[in-house]
Amino acid sequence: MSNNFFAAQALSPLWEERLASENKQRRHDKRTVFQRDRARILHSAAFRRLQAKTQVLGAEHSEFYRTRLTHSLEVSQIGTGILAQLKDKQPEFRPLLPSTSLLESLCLAHDIGHPPYGHGGEIALNYLMRNDDGFEGNAQTFRIVSLLEPYTESDGMNLARRTLLGLLKYPALLSETRRFSLPPDVSEFRHLRASEWHPAKGLYRDDLDRFNWVLAGMTEQDAELFTRLKRQPNDNHHGKTEFKSLDCSIMELADDIAYGVHDLEDAIVMGIVQRDQWQETVASKLAECGDPWLEANISHLSEQMFGAHYERKDAIGALVNTLLTSIAIEPSLQDGVNSFDDPILQWNARLTDVMHGVLAVLKAFVSEYVVQKPELQIIEYKGQQLVMGLFDAFDADPRRLLPVPTRELWLKDVADGKSGRRVIADYISAMTDGYAQRLHATMFTADSQGPMYQIR
Repeated sequence: MSNNFFAAQALSPLWEERLASENKQRRHDKRTVFQRDRARILHSAAFRRLQAKTQVLGAEHSEFYRTRLTHSLEVSQIGTGILAQLKDKQPEFRPLLPSTSLLESLCLAHDIGHPPYGHGGEIALNYLMRNDDGFEGNAQTFRIVSLLEPYTESDGMNLARRTLLGLLKYPALLSETRRFSLPPDVSEFRHLRASEWHPAKGLYRDDLDRFNWVLAGMTEQDAELFTRLKRQPNDNHHGKTEFKSLDCSIMELADDIAYGVHDLEDAIVMGIVQRDQWQETVASKLAECGDPWLEANISHLSEQMFGAHYERKDAIGALVNTLLTSIAIEPSLQDGVNSFDDPILQWNARLTDVMHGVLAVLKAFVSEYVVQKPELQIIEYKGQQLVMGLFDAFDADPRRLLPVPTRELWLKDVADGKSGRRVIADYISAMTDGYAQRLHATMFTADSQGPMYQIR
């Protein structure tokens, strides 16, 4: 396949359009559309707040742990590494691949919708919003960049259509992907089981207009296929979307690699993961994974992983490189038949089957021995309870307790015939772990230091 193939299928100029027209006074500005998008994300308040939001280990417990911010920076670095590899291995795709600025934009922004206390906060908000379309971190990311972040009056960061497309990991409405019947309500917040309230994946119905605007960049046939769900009629599990754009597929791989490898590094350094656990659950499997290099070197990598700091860094880098260099661009439809019209949708970046299995082993290990560790789940549970307490108070008396700007948004929402709870969820989900904890103490603890003020 030659560059001429993609030249003949020139990308639509619609992908560089913004929802709202702009007349920015920028003297001699030579930046591309996507360089400007990257700047908007990098300088946003939502991005800065990631420095104090939990990744896997509690953000307030140590300055060493990776936060959502450092995780996002590492995802960006891995993502640009994947991009460089693809340009070298498959140069025929260069006209189609995203620019470095575009891919960095997606990697930096992919987590800005996550609430305080990670999945504990997400589960809390999803339960409390159960009658109002639920809550989900990726949906909140789309809402922030397209509506909430005050770069514009009412269009968020006003990012280009292709940038928004790249952030659509799950291009469907939550009301369509959500299970058909929800678990019963709990009589008290402490009785809520997290396993029953993991959110569906998708977008809020409140953001349908902006979702449709993104889809307007593709043909009607592409839009219908792109939003198709995998779902059985009588299956009461959350439904899943099938497709994502090429740009999104690269970002998602970078995110998975960062989670499976870099979060593992934190756990080893802090003594959460032991050598025998690694050997039994990971090294023994990678020694028979089917990749000659990894099979030959896993014993040495294991020694390094639990050796001196510089040795561990070398082993972590080797694992990342092994995964990163095993990615190639393939047709987005698994049967090899490209039914999409737009080349951005026709192709996805994928790991080889062997390396997909290797990454699955690493991610499963981090999930079982790090994320699900009772000591960490207690911290997540604390955050879950804290977020539920804040939401319950604001929902009970919003006119009295909400900050003035948020109260005005709540009043407008109610005047439009809505419950106002989406505004409360927006307010709480934007909080950092520390701010949420201090606000909770101010509201519910007798020896609190007094009122708090948040710079919006």
